[in-house]
Amino acid sequence: MNIRKVLSSIVVLAFLSACARQDLSEPPEPIGDFVLGYTIVVAKNAEPVGPSRKAEPEEWETLLKEKIAARIGRYQGERIYNIAVGVDGYALAVPGVPILLSPKSVLAITVNIWDDALGLKLNEKPKQLIVLERLSGETVVGSGLTQTREQQMRNLAENAARLINNWLVENKVWFTPEAVAARSGQPAPAAPVAAPGVPAEPVAVPPATAPRDAAGDLITLP
Repeated sequence: MNIRKVLSSIVVLAFLSACARQDLSEPPEPIGDFVLGYTIVVAKNAEPVGPSRKAEPEEWETLLKEKIAARIGRYQGERIYNIAVGVDGYALAVPGVPILLSPKSVLAITVNIWDDALGLKLNEKPKQLIVLERLSGETVVGSGLTQTREQQMRNLAENAARLINNWLVENKVWFTPEAVAARSGQPAPAAPVAAPGVPAEPVAVPPATAPRDAAGDLITLP
């Protein structure tokens, strides 16, 4: 992907579709046996594109780790997975002409996910995401006019964490017992199969008792 070309074309647009913000008070959508291990963020190669406020690599790294932990760290499975994020480029909107020419903030990242126990990357190709700022009363006329640099970065980091979470939900097959067994080179766990005509669950049958008369003596059958 030509990051500079993509970001340059996006930054000059006046109106960009923004995704709704998911409330973190709601439980995350289940994806299987998953718990977040390490979150590794590298932003040393990030370049500002077009008119942009300046951000230090350490700022992106701290913010993205924080927002990913807040959203994806809610899963409470037992198998550990690590997320690696590379920040490729960004543009933090500067003040412009309201409505017509005010650019929007945008962040370009590359994401990989790893099975911690096996040290294996799950996605065949790195996942590239273009993260847009959330549409609000403050951004409709350009966030460069209404938000500080720190607010813009926080907004983008939150949306980046949400998009990464959505990507994991779309690929939750990675976290199934069958997928783990395949990666480990082990047979897939077999599902219990009931024989024809045999109930899947054993039916409790009371033990047979010998017949007795009213006095409690055994009755001898002819």
